[in-house]
Amino acid sequence: MSEPLYWDSSYAIALRLMEEHPDAKPEDMSYQQLFAWVVALPEFADDPELVNDDLLQAILQEWYEEAMPL
Repeated sequence: MSEPLYWDSSYAIALRLMEEHPDAKPEDMSYQQLFAWVVALPEFADDPELVNDDLLQAILQEWYEEAMPL
């Protein structure tokens, strides 16, 4: 099993989401859907109640930048 993922692991979470949902586009993702996908990751080990919009935005930003390199 991989290392546990926590809310502040935005880059690692983004990479895992890209693996789990290769056809998904971060620009089409709602915070609600993103939250559901993150907490469903087997490696996710944080408290879901600690989430906030800034954490979700950071994950989306990492995902977008990784999916759309310069």
